[in-house]
Order: sequence, then C-alpha cells, then structure tokens
Amino acid sequence: MGFKIYLAKPRGFCAGVERAIEILDLALKKFGPPIYVRHAIVHNEKVVREFEKRGAIFVEEIEEIPEGSILIFSAHGVSPEVREKAKKKNLKVIDATCPLVTKVHLEAKYFAKNDYLILLIGHKNHVEVQGTLGEAPDRIIVIEKKEDLDKLDGKKFEKLAILTQTTLSVDDTKDLINEIQKRFKNIVKPKADDICYATQNRQDMVKRLAPFTDLFFVIGSKKSSNSNRLKEIAEKYGTKAYLINDKSEIPVKEIENINSLGITSGASTPENLVMEIIEELKKYGAEEVIEIRGIEENIKFSLPTELGSP
Repeated sequence: MGFKIYLAKPRGFCAGVERAIEILDLALKKFGPPIYVRHAIVHNEKVVREFEKRGAIFVEEIEEIPEGSILIFSAHGVSPEVREKAKKKNLKVIDATCPLVTKVHLEAKYFAKNDYLILLIGHKNHVEVQGTLGEAPDRIIVIEKKEDLDKLDGKKFEKLAILTQTTLSVDDTKDLINEIQKRFKNIVKPKADDICYATQNRQDMVKRLAPFTDLFFVIGSKKSSNSNRLKEIAEKYGTKAYLINDKSEIPVKEIENINSLGITSGASTPENLVMEIIEELKKYGAEEVIEIRGIEENIKFSLPTELGSP
C-alpha cells in the first residue's frame, strides 16, 4: 500500500544561510582557494564537504590560519575576542554573520553599556551563543532551562534584560520568558523578537502538518539547532519524528504501514537533499507529493562590500 508525502513550505535555506553560502561561493570564485572559514559555514555536512572540495578550509581556532589569509566568519557570528585575534594575524576578513544574529549582538552591547544584566536564553555550547556571550561576558548569564533560573533566586538585580538565541523553539522561549517575568518584575526585552522569522515559519508549518501525518521526517544535520527543534515540535504535536541527514538514514521499517508522511527541512539543508530523499521514498511506496504552503518568504540580505554588494 502506498503513502502520501505532505511537504512543508517554507522549508530549507533561510536568507541568512543563503547569504553565507553565496559569500563563500563568491569568495572562492573571486580570490581562489584556499579560503579559511571559522566553524562550519552552516550546519550541514553536505554543504561543508562540497565547499571543501573547492578549496575551503574549515577551522575552529584562528591560530590554525596562516598570517595574511582570507577568512570568512560563519553565519553564526563570533565574539569580539575572535575578531581581535583575526586582526592581529592580519587576516582579510569577510563577515557572513546572519544579520539577525548581528541584531542580537548589537542588543547585547547596548544593554551591557547601559548597565543591564542580560539573561541570554540559549544552548550554552552553541556557537551562536558563544559569540553573543563574548560581547559582554561579565554581564551575560546563559539560561538554558528553568534550573538555571533557580541559581538566581533571592538575588536582586536593578536592571535586567532578556535576549534569545535566534534558532530556538518559540514555545520553549515563551515558557522561560514567562518564568523570568514571574520571578523578576523589572525585565526589559528588545523591541522586536530575537527568534528568526525563518525559524518561526518552519516551526509553524510543522505544528500545522504533524497532527495529520502518521510519521514526520525533518531533513537536516544532527548538529543543526533549528532542525533538532523541528523534530521536537513534530513529536510534541503527536507524531513520531526522525531527523535524517541523507537517504541512507531513512527508517525503512517505520514507513511500511503508513498512509501519510510529513517532511520539512532545517534552515541549512540544501533543497537537492530533500529531493533525493523524496526520490528514494518513491521506491518504498510514496505515491504523491503534496506541497502545503504557509507564509511566502521573500527576504534577501545584501552581500558584504568586499564581494561587490549590489
């Protein structure tokens, strides 16, 4: 018996990821290899491997880069300390930080300068959070879960502000923000929400599709924060979900007796990977692909001037 695929749209690349990939692509064409990139340009192994073949070299530490080289900062952003190290090594820097992450950095700087203690909701070890934390390490406390707030109980803070990692689940941050506001009355939030519009849109589509499908696939890397959140949301809305990186990870046993399968992809997942997996699923009984559309995304961020921004 065959099954139907309900394919979420929007899915896959967001404007920040598209911009970062375009920056690295243009840099390789304009300057030639090697081009060094601090951290994976985006959290997707396939994208990284393809760039490595073209001469991109991905490093975690500035110390690994020869003096005077070309360096690209990944979409996730970096701390001022990393920028300073790059300057000292005389590196030609092209910044591919997502503008929405840059917004959070600017907010952190503003609040720190105005003597706020900042509660940054996010995953302590995520590269984006590390970059934001670096803006004011003595004035930022990372809040990952409710227990982190317990450590602040009984303490008095004159000025408190909340910031969030851009790729978190809207529901998770809502619960934590409510909890913070319950405990502290003098909280200031940025004028606009920090959670990225693309993260929000992809999560909304999963919420819409998951209750009506027998199984859900999120196509993306295990390292991708936003892909992991999409899987969690599908499960929260009542559907068994898998995070799969390529066709070799399809859980064949699970699709034997289903009538419907929901599919989306994380913000750093290339569309050709989604199509490859759908083609493979046709071998296992996928009969029809129905695209379910949500909000139309038409945001495009401009490129750095070094690459001839329009």
